[in-house]
Amino acid sequence: MKSTVLICCFLSLLLLQATAEEEDLASSVLRDRSHIDETLRLAADEKAGDYAAAIERLRKIYHTSIKPMEQAYKYNELRQHEISAYPGRTFGDSDADGEITSKPMVLFLGPWSVGKSSMINYLLGMHDSPYQLYTGAEPTTSEFTVIMHGEKIRSVEGIVMAADSSRSFSPLEKFGQNFLEKLIGIEMPHKLLERVTFVDTPGIIENRKQQERGYPFNDVCQWFIDRADLIFVVFDPTKLDVGLELEMLFRQLKGRESQIRIILNKADNLVTQDLMRVYGALFWSLAPLINVTEPPRVYVSSFWPYDYAADTSRELFKREEISLLEDLNQVIENRMENKIAFIRQHGIRVRIHGLLVDRYVQTFKEKMSFFSDPELVFKEIVDDPDKFYIFKSILAKTNVSKFDLPNRDAYRDFFGINPINNFKPLSAQCSYMGGCLLDKIEKAITNELPALLSSINSGKQPGLSSCEATGCGEKPKNRYRKN
Repeated sequence: MKSTVLICCFLSLLLLQATAEEEDLASSVLRDRSHIDETLRLAADEKAGDYAAAIERLRKIYHTSIKPMEQAYKYNELRQHEISAYPGRTFGDSDADGEITSKPMVLFLGPWSVGKSSMINYLLGMHDSPYQLYTGAEPTTSEFTVIMHGEKIRSVEGIVMAADSSRSFSPLEKFGQNFLEKLIGIEMPHKLLERVTFVDTPGIIENRKQQERGYPFNDVCQWFIDRADLIFVVFDPTKLDVGLELEMLFRQLKGRESQIRIILNKADNLVTQDLMRVYGALFWSLAPLINVTEPPRVYVSSFWPYDYAADTSRELFKREEISLLEDLNQVIENRMENKIAFIRQHGIRVRIHGLLVDRYVQTFKEKMSFFSDPELVFKEIVDDPDKFYIFKSILAKTNVSKFDLPNRDAYRDFFGINPINNFKPLSAQCSYMGGCLLDKIEKAITNELPALLSSINSGKQPGLSSCEATGCGEKPKNRYRKN
């Protein structure tokens, strides 16, 4: 009897081993990757000279026309309260050059072991290479990993990345040394990385408290979210539970819905009927978290180097993958236009800030008398700016939209650390050689940046703007200069 049981057990083990060997054999069949290079146009030569000239022109416009007003009215101090003042992507002069010259950033978010690292390995063709990102069924990625272009393959420590002013990661120092130890960069020569930078993030683990990570995980995620051009939120069909940490993540993604792409990965693990049910369950789980009219695009496929499982929707998965690659390529193709639009938006915010500070200064001087207490006068102004038409006067005198005005409370904090007497009115911010700050920033917003954008779209060599080449008629009048 015992011998019979032993024989049965032995046969079962042989059967399991044979099954495992068959699965390994099936999984060893690698998928054709030619469509990746074709869709992303990696073989095409870029006009590096034109792109470099446009970047240099954009940097010059920023330094000559926008940065002077930033510094004069301490716009960076307002950025300490930027969540209430200006939600969304912003930067200061310390990292502006890095933002202008940086490549588009693609951010990978999602629960642990959903295939984020495997997807990056697949897109870059790093499977079975010594420098592939480590993957596994257990939580494997504990660091924020930045994959970027370099002349040779090497890893870069977080403290080095933060100290390098030529990169755009120096602001990450504010999250502390514990975080910098969890930040790593990987440089490698790759055609795709010449045009884009990938960021792999630690997987969300719902039963782990943020304090256990040793650094402010949500704040770090927000920093990358604010700078990402494309955000892939990856899910596994077997891990659709939405917990507190995932809910927090989607709250941080508010206002960035146009950059979000939902990826239902490992789709070939399910038959078609089960996949449809999982797709519906995913939308059901995410609907309360994404409260927008048009939900983000969802891609359903299996993003790893091995061939799709048998008896699955291979053609559908292939089309979905190509659609995602086209989406990625669109971000790459539009990177220069996006930079110009972003710098212009930033310039508009700096201009509004300068106009508001100027209005506070003028109101303060008008209300001051010989017997007035300066602190009490300004406290009254800053506590109730509507009483003195601070914000309404800006709307009346300029073409600023009321939706672009920052939060009033941000200026109470701003003037709490920057005394009003430290600022000059705009009418005094003029020089014979340099011109007026307001004139220069308005010229950049209305003429120079749109002209640069037009030259990019039309394929012209971006050199002098049309105003600099032919003149734009009469010089704009400084409405804040006293006659």
